[in-house]
Amino acid sequence: MKRKITLKQIARELDVSISTVSKALRNSEEISADTIEKVQAFAKLYNYKPNNIALSLKNRRTKKIGVIIPEIVHHFFSNVIKGIEKVANKHGYNVIVALSNESFDKEVLNMEMLANGSIDGFILSISKETLMLKDYHHFRETINQGMPIVMFDRVVNEINCDKVIVDDFDGAKNAVKIMIDGGSKHIGIITTKDYVSVGSLRTNGYLSALQLSGITASDELVLKVEDGLDTEENSDKLYKTIQSLFDNNPQMDGVFAVNELFALIAMKVAHERGIKIPEQMQVIGFTNGVLSKYATPSLTTVSQHAQQIGEQSAYLLIERLEKDEDLEEDGWKTVIVKTDVVERDSTK
Repeated sequence: MKRKITLKQIARELDVSISTVSKALRNSEEISADTIEKVQAFAKLYNYKPNNIALSLKNRRTKKIGVIIPEIVHHFFSNVIKGIEKVANKHGYNVIVALSNESFDKEVLNMEMLANGSIDGFILSISKETLMLKDYHHFRETINQGMPIVMFDRVVNEINCDKVIVDDFDGAKNAVKIMIDGGSKHIGIITTKDYVSVGSLRTNGYLSALQLSGITASDELVLKVEDGLDTEENSDKLYKTIQSLFDNNPQMDGVFAVNELFALIAMKVAHERGIKIPEQMQVIGFTNGVLSKYATPSLTTVSQHAQQIGEQSAYLLIERLEKDEDLEEDGWKTVIVKTDVVERDSTK
């Protein structure tokens, strides 16, 4: 059986660009008869079959951008979309938003549906299930067929594409240092499983801050929350899980949480146990959502500048689309957005 081949592989084997292969397969008048014959013979030899993604190539501009996010009811993602729309609309593009709901299958289906002539390129944040499975075939296939992708926030090094990321490591390290400077010595962390890149980076930043301050890290103070507990139907289980961190660590005098929800629940548990914030326990969260500002006490948070992430993602994708660059070439960009700690009343 002959191996399955992609446009990118045909282009590499014949030493031509992906766009040349695509046009040759469609008998474009822009391509010489000799090249058309050579490309089509090679494609036939390896039984090349275009998929739905190939239906929206560079010569069929829709002026639409597909955005796939893990969830919509989230301050961070809603502000990323705001930034994408601001830049896209300025350049004459419209935005179509789809949800993966943290599902690998839904992410794949959304990409296949939108790539079927509906959009020109993708901006996306990878679902947790995709990160867990480490199956990135749908990203590779999309790029191989000539459609650009920009990843933001949750990204993977295995995929060569433009990316916009937050300096999660530095943001976490700076946040924990504030608590240490405020006198906390037994700082717990509420984080995600390690395969979620942002949670892993923030955990490493936490550990780095402890090490730099000469504080020995304790496994007992690290709570890695199971997937799915941050949903409404599992809120009681999440609450009990965070309670267990307090139960197991009565000496804990600081909590760093990798998102706003975890931090707010930690403050609620502390309040119910008569622990005064920030006098007896300091708390810092990640993602400067509206709830952080109006919590009691107001929550110190790491601001990711979500709208800026969206704007940068849209600029990268539109630049890639309008320069009409071949996607097999080098030159992928990674933009790093710096974080800021917004200090409020939950820290000293």
